[in-house]
Amino acid sequence: MPVDPALAAAHEALDQGDLAGAVQAYRNVLADQPGSIEAKLGLAQAELLQRVQGLDPQAVRSAAAERPTDVEAQIAAADLDLTGGHVEDAFGRLVDTVGRTFGAERDQVRLHLLELFEVIGPEDPRVVKARGALARKLF
Repeated sequence: MPVDPALAAAHEALDQGDLAGAVQAYRNVLADQPGSIEAKLGLAQAELLQRVQGLDPQAVRSAAAERPTDVEAQIAAADLDLTGGHVEDAFGRLVDTVGRTFGAERDQVRLHLLELFEVIGPEDPRVVKARGALARKLF
């Protein structure tokens, strides 16, 4: 199967640490091929890496521990958890936050959790388990 040059450029930008370039390249691929699962996954990963770039992990974790209903603090901590390979922790943190928040804040956390599911992939058993936990919190 031939390699899509636009997708190859996006992967190369990501490999070189050019996160802004990778995000734009993946968006370009998705503009032409909205159904590209590879581009959706790459975009989700690049955006996640962009969000955690420059964060102080200790400060983020302290803020999250001190403020359990602070949506931004919980989202930042979940992003760090995910990039550190602590998938269940990231998902659990946001599912719990959904249970502690209401209205627009709850929706913000729920949507962010759905974005993190995209990073891991919908078929992953950890995503399936977290989707069930999220549904129980919402309904």
